Amino acid sequence: MVRAGLSRAQVCTAALELADEVGIRALTMTALARRLGVAIPSLYEHVRNLADLLDAAAGQATEEIADRLDAALRGRTRHPALESYAGTLRAWATAHPGRYAATKRPLSDPTGAAAQARIVAGCTILLRGYDLQGPPGVDAVRFVHSTIHGFIDLETDGGFHAARNLDASWSTTLSAIDRALSTWPR
Repeated sequence: MVRAGLSRAQVCTAALELADEVGIRALTMTALARRLGVAIPSLYEHVRNLADLLDAAAGQATEEIADRLDAALRGRTRHPALESYAGTLRAWATAHPGRYAATKRPLSDPTGAAAQARIVAGCTILLRGYDLQGPPGVDAVRFVHSTIHGFIDLETDGGFHAARNLDASWSTTLSAIDRALSTWPR
């Protein structure tokens, strides 16, 4: 039952694919071993335990979305940058709900922690277009982060029940964020 040539990265990728299907909380070593066609002890050649697997997989997912968010900001400023950044995050999160859920945990994985820092730096870069730096910029990053992630969390958890189209609500939310950032207290 052991599969030759399996790497830590492949184990993490399989874990993330499984998490996208069943949810990050339902991810188990048993289910992952079954998916990879290996005995459970074979997984321990690549990860110490479930916590290590979750941290490494979350790091890989965070790096993936950080790369996409970096690309989304290139050459854009203000509202176009906000739309691209937030839209990229939303599209990725709804396509990969398990990966998205994994990225929201604090990471000790060095690659993941660095990717989380890149995401925050990207949001800070986004806000420079609105001339928001220093303490007002920190407040604005928190505002943007909580608003965007709040919407995405509700969407991915099935928390919206009103008949209004979600894309229309998303567009309105981004316009409201843009307006708030444009008039942000200094």
